[in-house]
Amino acid sequence: MKNKIKVQRAIHNLTQDDLAKKIAVSRQTINTMESGKYVPSTALALKMARLFGVPVEELFELEEGD
Repeated sequence: MKNKIKVQRAIHNLTQDDLAKKIAVSRQTINTMESGKYVPSTALALKMARLFGVPVEELFELEEGD
């Protein structure tokens, strides 16, 4: 699954640590999501989308085979 977390963080001028604190996860969790090694739960994906003010489909994109 592709994601645009890093892009949205840059738009909102947030570090990985800032984002992690806002959604109550570790910085390492943000790092592994950005690198595509971890797919967040629906609740976590919705929290991030709400925080960034974008639809969840804009933040996450299914790749062929997902």
